[in-house]
Amino acid sequence: MKKQYQDYMLEQLKAIMAIDSPSGYTADIQKYMNEELARLGYKPENPVKGGIRAHLGGEGEPIMLMAHVDTLGAMVDCVKPDGRLMVSRIGGLQATNTETMNVKVKTRFDGEYEGTIQIANASAHVNMELSTAKRDFMTNMEVVLDEDVRSAEDVAKLGIRAGDIVAVEPRLTITSKGYIKSRFLDDKASAAVLLALAKMIADENVQLKRSIWISFTVYEEVGHGACHGIPDGIVEMMSVDMGCVGETMTCTEKQVSICAKDAGGPYNYEVTTALLKAAIDNNIDYAIDVYHAYTSDVDCALKSGYDVKHGLIGPGVYASHGYERTHIDGLTATFDLLVAYLL
Repeated sequence: MKKQYQDYMLEQLKAIMAIDSPSGYTADIQKYMNEELARLGYKPENPVKGGIRAHLGGEGEPIMLMAHVDTLGAMVDCVKPDGRLMVSRIGGLQATNTETMNVKVKTRFDGEYEGTIQIANASAHVNMELSTAKRDFMTNMEVVLDEDVRSAEDVAKLGIRAGDIVAVEPRLTITSKGYIKSRFLDDKASAAVLLALAKMIADENVQLKRSIWISFTVYEEVGHGACHGIPDGIVEMMSVDMGCVGETMTCTEKQVSICAKDAGGPYNYEVTTALLKAAIDNNIDYAIDVYHAYTSDVDCALKSGYDVKHGLIGPGVYASHGYERTHIDGLTATFDLLVAYLL
């Protein structure tokens, strides 16, 4: 990967991380992706339900590469009598690792407000059971608003109501050793990879061997991101998401992961074999693994009836659905594998 595209990839990662986009609240990220693709010379399209897709060029054997730009988050469930907010999670947001995280509560008509996710009665000098209490959004976790509120009536005056979006701060940092730490690397890291691929194809006027589409879905975290919006004629779909890092996995944050099977079943054998061969032939640092608690956008597309071959790759990400960690090398290896496989 040329340095200019790596720099662009990291620049785009920072930009899209700064845009709050929990599933169901994705208009801002859709606008940004539309504008960036247009700036690169493409003509983005937006399905009615939401999302972004663009044709990168080429003819024959059409493939669609998919990343998702929606994230985990929460929604105001109710306002408690003391002015604290109970929330209902969006996607797989974990109560155990969002405690003490800063959030923004986005009202429909009255702007946004800052706050913090805390366990109820969070002072260690007051709550003698603080360390042992189970953390659960529907029982004892709450948003403490950074506003002078003491009652539900005070909160109502701010314009906060049930159904308002709660966006968790991502806390992106890139260390001196190249590690990238943030919430929502799943899947904004791979979205940045696809933007870098699109830029390289445009800048270098690459003559594509096949027709290539890219798609950024906006409902993946709640299970129906890719059940719509697939252009006619697509014969292969590649989900460019996160690779699993953890016990029983061989992948590290510095590799690209090729998924052989997830909870939805095996990925297309010919596709995974071709990806594996491309990685070996091009000396790309890879791992091939089975994911046990994972489904992807292309799983969703198959269940929706699309007749396509399917694959899944992505940079290794540790602590998924928490404060995640990957590495610049993992993003670079993902980019390089896409180039080797497609170009």
